[in-house]
Amino acid sequence: MPDFVSIREVGPRDGLQNEEPIPTDAKVRLLDALSSTGVRRIEAVSFVHPKAIPQMADADEVWQRVARAPGVRYSALVPNSRGAQRALDAGFGEIEVVVSVSDTHNRRNVNRSTGESLDDIAELIDLLHGAGAQAEVVVATSFGCPYEGDVDPRRVAAIIDRVVADGADRVAFGDTTGMATPRRVRELLTEVRDRHAHIPVLLHFHNTRGTALANMLTALDLGVTEFDTSVGGLGGCPYAPGASGNLATEEAVHMLHDMGIDTGIDLDALLEVAELAERLVGRQLPSGVLRAGPRTRLTPLPTP
Repeated sequence: MPDFVSIREVGPRDGLQNEEPIPTDAKVRLLDALSSTGVRRIEAVSFVHPKAIPQMADADEVWQRVARAPGVRYSALVPNSRGAQRALDAGFGEIEVVVSVSDTHNRRNVNRSTGESLDDIAELIDLLHGAGAQAEVVVATSFGCPYEGDVDPRRVAAIIDRVVADGADRVAFGDTTGMATPRRVRELLTEVRDRHAHIPVLLHFHNTRGTALANMLTALDLGVTEFDTSVGGLGGCPYAPGASGNLATEEAVHMLHDMGIDTGIDLDALLEVAELAERLVGRQLPSGVLRAGPRTRLTPLPTP
């Protein structure tokens, strides 16, 4: 197991886009609170058309008002080259673009085929590199699709072949509907690593079927050290019917710390932010650690 795991907090973007819109002040407050927990990477906003995702209509204002903490890497997600230019104009140096393995989900998500998105991503990567920014390609529905069902790992690997050839700096695999299991995680990572052992990989798990922590543990065993999580378990997918929230950041941190794996995150501070997130969205969030009582600093058991 690794000594350190890098957590990217996605609650301010992925989490809030699946909730009723909250005020700009609340978004800024959540981002600033997360920045003080020790988390080193935060997905702050997405630059999408407000008709598609009205929850992100104030992305420019949110980003202008955030108190950017030293040592925290902030990123933005975009659906296409137009969104990428907005992100660059806002000053982002790390930008994610999403494409779905499933053509049906891709059309529901960004109103174009997977192939058309890949063509746009090739131009987007050139645009970002020309501006000195990094491009991460997030492959949604990597473990299954709500419309097309099971996804062959070879289809995912073929997309990685394409985006790596086009110059992607990093890749991420999204469990958009929570269909991933340890078997599917192992099969996908084996297929991709056999072709592209050098490319940095991040995994993004939803907890629809309660397998997110098991999937994280499998990925750790396979050498993955970068994961997306969302405070309180905020999130889901507006174009994946029935998908519940992301893996809760505090649940992941609780498990990792108890295993002796560092994240740099203060769990007590994080739990306070999860309580804040509940108040801001006006509903109880699914995090189990948040409900488990005051004892949060666990001392790992000694190795026999």
